[in-house]
Amino acid sequence: MTAVKYLLQLVLLIPTAFASAQSYTDSMVKYRQKYVAELVAESNGPVKPSQVKNFQFFAPDPRYRTVASFEPTIGAQPFKVQTHSGKQKPFKEYGIITFTLNELPGATAETLHVYQSVNLINNEAHKNDLFIPFNDRTNYELTYAGGRYIDLTIDDIVNGKVTIDFNKCYNPYCAYADGWSCPIPPKENNLPIEIKAGEKMFIH
Repeated sequence: MTAVKYLLQLVLLIPTAFASAQSYTDSMVKYRQKYVAELVAESNGPVKPSQVKNFQFFAPDPRYRTVASFEPTIGAQPFKVQTHSGKQKPFKEYGIITFTLNELPGATAETLHVYQSVNLINNEAHKNDLFIPFNDRTNYELTYAGGRYIDLTIDDIVNGKVTIDFNKCYNPYCAYADGWSCPIPPKENNLPIEIKAGEKMFIH
């Protein structure tokens, strides 16, 4: 009877797991559609409506969504981040996240540094914005060579934890067109793993 009950429970869980995965995929598709629409709608943005077909994304994969530990950086001083245009932009390290993509084979603990724009700290609309630029081993082949970004807010951090969803990572404007000052991920944010999630290389 025990084995029968176990099999019955397993059978009942399969539709639930499938529905959950399908729901996540649907929500991510809508998220990306909105992302592309808003980017194209920018009057002075880097992408023209005729280029919508040039966007590429990895298939939504919930294995790349994880809860990370957050450690604030106390007494951090502003520093300059290099950009693709040669200019520098001031940022301050807000903290460090540690995460493990547990559902992926061979996953190990990784860290990323979280930054806050010095220029936006006193901007009421964006004072809580946080920013994670990163590189990984998909650069140059599958994703933009200059790295990708993840956006967070201070409010996303609760009790020393924050959810990181690499399915939402996106390209800087420099991936689409020249003439933009996009921050280059600092060396400490070079991940030694492949992040096969989020936005791929833009087709030119």
